[in-house]
Amino acid sequence: MRVERLGQDKIRIFLTFDDLSERGIEKEDMWRDIPKVHELFNDMMEQAYHELGFEVSGPVAVEVFALPAQGMVVIVTRGKTGSKDGKEEEEYDDEEVYELEVTLEESDLIIYAFRDFEHMVEAAHRINALLTNGGSAYFYQGKYHLVLEEVELDQERYHKLIAILSEYGEATPTTIYVLEEYGKVVVEDDAVKEICRHFK
Repeated sequence: MRVERLGQDKIRIFLTFDDLSERGIEKEDMWRDIPKVHELFNDMMEQAYHELGFEVSGPVAVEVFALPAQGMVVIVTRGKTGSKDGKEEEEYDDEEVYELEVTLEESDLIIYAFRDFEHMVEAAHRINALLTNGGSAYFYQGKYHLVLEEVELDQERYHKLIAILSEYGEATPTTIYVLEEYGKVVVEDDAVKEICRHFK
C-alpha cells in the first residue's frame, strides 16, 4: 500500500492485488458495503494519517480505479465538516464515522514506469511480438511511462507481457489523465513498434 498527497483535502492510495488478497478481498468487493472493506479503508486512513498527517471525519468521496495488472488506485477526497462561529465541530462518536461515496472505474490500460529510456527500449523489444497495438509513451516526473491499451491476449500471453514489463519497470498508480495533462509525449501512437524501429 502506497499513499501520496494530491492536495490539502485529497490523497491517492495505490493498492496492489497482494494488499487485497492478504485481507481476503476480491476486486469486486471494493464497492460492496462489507466489514472487511471498511477495515481496509480504516487501515488506509491510518497509514495516510501516520505518513501524511491526513485526517478524515465526516463526508468522504472515494474514487476507485481498477487497473488490470497493477491493482487499484483509490482517490480519497475529504468533504468540509460543518462549523459554527468559525470553529470546527468536534462532536463525533467514539467510533469515527465516514460517510463514503464510492465510485468505481475500471481501466483496461496497462501503465508501467521506467527509470530510464534504455529500460523502456529493452522492454519494448521483448514485448513487441506480443502486441498488435503499441500504445503511447510519456515522460513524467523523471520517469518514462509506457501506456498500453486494448491488449487482447490470452491469459498466458498476458501474464508473460506483465512479467516482462515488471522485469524492466514498475506498475504505476499514475493515471492516463495525469500523463496526458502533465506529462510530455515521447511517442504518441504505436509506441512499442516505433521504439523498436528507431532504437536497437
